[in-house]
Amino acid sequence: MTRMVNSIASLGTRVRTGITALGAFMRLAVTILLRSGAALKRPGLVSQQVHFIGNFSLLIIAVSGLFVGFVLGLQGYYTLNRYGSEEALGLLVALSLTRELGPVVTALLFAGRAGTSLTAEIGLMKAGEQLAAMEVMGVDPVRRVLVPRFWGGVIAMPVLAAVFSMVGILGGWVVGVLLIGIDPGAFWSQMQDGVDVINDILNGVIKSFVFGIAVTLIALHAGWTTRATPEGVSRATTRTVVRGSLVVLGLDFIMTALMFS
Repeated sequence: MTRMVNSIASLGTRVRTGITALGAFMRLAVTILLRSGAALKRPGLVSQQVHFIGNFSLLIIAVSGLFVGFVLGLQGYYTLNRYGSEEALGLLVALSLTRELGPVVTALLFAGRAGTSLTAEIGLMKAGEQLAAMEVMGVDPVRRVLVPRFWGGVIAMPVLAAVFSMVGILGGWVVGVLLIGIDPGAFWSQMQDGVDVINDILNGVIKSFVFGIAVTLIALHAGWTTRATPEGVSRATTRTVVRGSLVVLGLDFIMTALMFS
């Protein structure tokens, strides 16, 4: 009986802790949104973060997109060849990238590259008492530190997803046309006829935009709430990757069900 009571109490404590953490996360997100107006009056801060987040992530995004396009070209050809539809390889590659793989894989790479950088940067600022020093000098650290990084991630994410999809399509063309020998006219014409701007490309952009909001908020919250120790910063970066990846996959399922049902 005592063991059952302790188990129920432990479960209640975990639920309460989870609800408290979710409330703190939502409160920080609302605070960032409410204080975005004044911070956006200084676009230089935002553009600096777009460069830091987007430019430094561009290489890994482009290389990953190229190899994903290679794999899609090979696997797509092997599948379509069974049904005599090799000419539809361009359509298969484009739909796979614009609808799913482009936004999702970019968001996962974004969480591992840019998300951990944001968490570590803010965590080190907290450990070095730079955030506390800003408050002493009358500078709002949320407005000065978090808001520019939030909008930098939100803006950079759709651009990186578009680069991933474009490079991936190019990789599929290299494998399908140059290596396998599919007719280039059929490759591009099937793609142009089958890919819809609203249902495919725009939905992919919406996905990447939502992923950018979610991953950036998770990274900022992890850095903002980390313990001011080296061990705390390392654990916060790990939480960013794990939680960001799981949230991206969960949101992808929900949005796919709503968009393409």
